[in-house]
Amino acid sequence: MPFLPSLLENAHLSDLFQLFPRGLRPLMEYTDSLLRGESDLSIGERELIATYTSALNACTFCYGSHRAYAELFGIDAALIDALVADLESAPVDAKLRPILTYVAKLKDMPPRLTDADARAVFDAGWSEAALFDAIQICGLFNMMNRLVEGAGISFDYAKNPENRPGADGDARKHAHSYLGYADRLGL
Repeated sequence: MPFLPSLLENAHLSDLFQLFPRGLRPLMEYTDSLLRGESDLSIGERELIATYTSALNACTFCYGSHRAYAELFGIDAALIDALVADLESAPVDAKLRPILTYVAKLKDMPPRLTDADARAVFDAGWSEAALFDAIQICGLFNMMNRLVEGAGISFDYAKNPENRPGADGDARKHAHSYLGYADRLGL
């Protein structure tokens, strides 16, 4: 149930953004650049990081929407389920595991990150730019999760599959989905 009285019972993030549009266009530009722009991480991997961060924060809305995008961009649903259940036992690619481990630690205990955490990412073959992209995604979704949860947005894509992002199955249409979202909302 939304905490803002002007939002309807099953409010979506779009409803919140339309009520309070100030500053959101630059946020969507940043999100689009981060999740769809050039990166050593694939779009699917970046959406997986957003999904994983949102799962760790128990944000149903962001988890559902970014899970849909992760799947659209090639991430297996069973892998997402296993990752959310337990990172240690999930069949995550050995190269991606240190990034997800870093993200989990950053989300929960940022002051406890060490050079060894970063070194594990680099030793797996990732660049500094890839690690910084993962850091930015984790930071962005910690913020977005709090915006959604703080406003009481509880829209659940599992209960509303007809509204699921990327339901058309055409990843090309979602190449710049966040700027398109901003455009559709008139931000």
